[in-house]
Parts: sequence; structure tokens; C-alpha cells
Amino acid sequence: MDYRSYEKRLDYILELIGKNRFRTIDDAATRFSCSTRTVKRMLNHLRDRGHDIQYDRLQKKYFIKKKE
Repeated sequence: MDYRSYEKRLDYILELIGKNRFRTIDDAATRFSCSTRTVKRMLNHLRDRGHDIQYDRLQKKYFIKKKE
């Protein structure tokens, strides 16, 4: 995967999380045709960039925590 497609995937993950449509890592791995570990690395990469991405166990979804 080249840098541009990786960046597009990162942007797409952020968009899905922002719209409450990113449910599971398995779904994202299937959508991107990659492993679940790759999706986890992408989430960690976004977190390293400053996005506060968290997982809500009760609602079973990812979300971006807003800064107060």
C-alpha cells in the first residue's frame, strides 16, 4: 500500500468514526481487505496524530472524545 492510499484510508476511518458508522475492527478489515492488526495500527496512528479515539463497550462503537 502506498502513502496516498494509506492516508485516504486514515481519512476514511476518521469520517466513519465521526458519523458513528465505524463499529468493529473486523468490519473495517473486511472493507479494506487487510488484517485486523493493520486496522488497529491505523487507529493507533490516528491517536498518535492527536485524535482522541475511544471505544464505548456499552454501545459497542468507536467515537472521538471531544476536548473540553
